[in-house]
Amino acid sequence: MLRTGVGWFRLIAVAEAVSWAGLLLAMVLKYGFGFPEAVTVMGWIHGLVFTAYVVVSLVMYGPLRWSFRVLVLALIASVPPFGSVVFERWALRRGLLTTPEPLGPTSLSRLVGALRALN
Repeated sequence: MLRTGVGWFRLIAVAEAVSWAGLLLAMVLKYGFGFPEAVTVMGWIHGLVFTAYVVVSLVMYGPLRWSFRVLVLALIASVPPFGSVVFERWALRRGLLTTPEPLGPTSLSRLVGALRALN
């Protein structure tokens, strides 16, 4: 599973949801039982996994040939709790997590080419 970018994306999407659950539990510990250190630790962990999810989404945008709309949905999905798993399942059902055959330039390479042409 971790030999491909898709595998890493799927793993980090699930890890992001798990870290959300941990952060919500830590908030219960902080406000319900007076244990603020739980939020300090889980907040740091969730922030790290959240950042990894955003980075892997941006990295996989080109190779998976996502439209800009799909990229925006992936990034928005990182905000609500468990949204990354909902997006991952949605993208898997629609075939957006399979690496397509190289047919032509990606939208990122087209953008780079357009910017070079402006110079």
